[in-house]
Parts: sequence; C-alpha cells; structure tokens
Amino acid sequence: MIPHILYEDNHVIVAVKPQNMPSQADASRDMDFLTLLKQYIKEKYEKPGAVYLGLVHRLDRPAGGVMAFARTSKAAARLSAQIKGRSFQKGYYAVAAGKLPRAGTLVDELLKDGRTNTSHVVPQGTQGAKHAELSYRVLSEREGYSLADISLKTGRPHQIRVQFSHAGAPLVGDAKYGGAENPLLCLWSYRLSFLHPTKKERMTFTCLPPDRFPWNLFELPTL
Repeated sequence: MIPHILYEDNHVIVAVKPQNMPSQADASRDMDFLTLLKQYIKEKYEKPGAVYLGLVHRLDRPAGGVMAFARTSKAAARLSAQIKGRSFQKGYYAVAAGKLPRAGTLVDELLKDGRTNTSHVVPQGTQGAKHAELSYRVLSEREGYSLADISLKTGRPHQIRVQFSHAGAPLVGDAKYGGAENPLLCLWSYRLSFLHPTKKERMTFTCLPPDRFPWNLFELPTL
C-alpha cells in the first residue's frame, strides 16, 4: 500500500490514515500506519537501518483522516508540547444518527475500561475518570442523520464517539457505542493545524472524507 502523503520534509510528515488501520502496532498484528510510513521513508530515501518516526497523536482504528508524525526527536518533543498547550488544532467531521442542538459543548467525565477497550461517562469525582470536553456545530441534517464539525478541547480515548453516544446521537457505524449499522465508522479527521517544529510557521492540512454513504448525503464545505 502506498500512503497518501500531504506534506513531508526533514522534520515532519503529514499523511491520511486509512480507516480500519491501527495508528501504531497493536495486538492484532495487522499492518499499522506508523510502520507503513516508516517503510515508505526507508524505501524512498534508501535509508539503512531503522527509521525514526515519532507518533505524537492517534486516531481510533476505525476512524480515518489527517495525521502528523515527527521525523526527529526534537520535532516530536515540540509537536507534543503544542498538543499539551492546545495550539495543535484538530478538526473532525462526524455523521450521527439522531437530532442534536445546532451547536454546543459537551463536557463529561470519562473512565476507560482497559479490559474491554471502551470508555464510559461517569459521575464527577469517580476515581480514575478524566475530564473530556469538545465543541461542535451541526452543518446539515438529512434523512435522520446529522453532519457535525467537531473541535476537541481534550483528547481522551474514543472521546467523540462516547460523548456523542451519551448525548443521544451515536456515530453511524459505531457498533461499540450503539451507532447505526454501517460498514465504516463515520468519523474523519479532516483538518490539522500546527506550528512547524523548526520554521515556527503555522501549517494547515485538510482532507475530505470518502465520497460514500452517508457522507455523500451532505454537501461538504470546500476545504
């Protein structure tokens, strides 16, 4: 498989993760995106030995879209600092089944269950729970589906999926959290924006979700 590369230089590489591919190696032993990109770099630049590539953020396996990776340890540290300081900005599109207010902020406490690899909304003060917050706008509604533009304030495991399900609008294709049946999860990382780790210039990368149901019910904004 040849990865879809949006940008690359000596410090960073930005690419589009296919849906149902892990961001990094997991127990499934299926090909993962980090390994695929390492192979791409090794072959393109004929690099001997191991290739360094830093994973600074993740996408759920069933989700797809834009991801950024660091090609040096210094770039990895600087991108990670941006994520911690919330200047590393991520935008997501999702299709949910059900009706949502036109815009809003979802604030919950999430507790991850490592045994089942699921997260759940729990009462405030629950031991081990972490604060989760996102904002969203409903861009369009068609045939009982809502297209939402989502901005994360925090980055918790399965956060968008859990919070939308808890709000009564689970994502289409999300069997784990009660979503309507669909071959693919309707969650797509369409936008990344960050400061280049050495040039200090803000860079923004975009990619639309696949042209298939139910995405094609909507007229997606031009990126």
